[in-house]
Amino acid sequence: MVLPEDSSNPIVEVLKEIAESLDKNTDILNRICNHYDSVVPVMKKNQEVVALANEDNRSTLDKMYDGIFSTNES
Repeated sequence: MVLPEDSSNPIVEVLKEIAESLDKNTDILNRICNHYDSVVPVMKKNQEVVALANEDNRSTLDKMYDGIFSTNES
């Protein structure tokens, strides 16, 4: 359905406002999406780095010494 541009019909005005609002919302959602896409990969990478840093990366000899010299707390 094509409506004339110069129409003063209230329905036409409301439809124009709805179309403008949808365009505005689309722009906002695109900005949110771009922000999400730029932040989430960095957060995931940082999470992986922290997990790797928290792993037990001692040598086998260090682990052996811990077993030998640890105190048995019961």
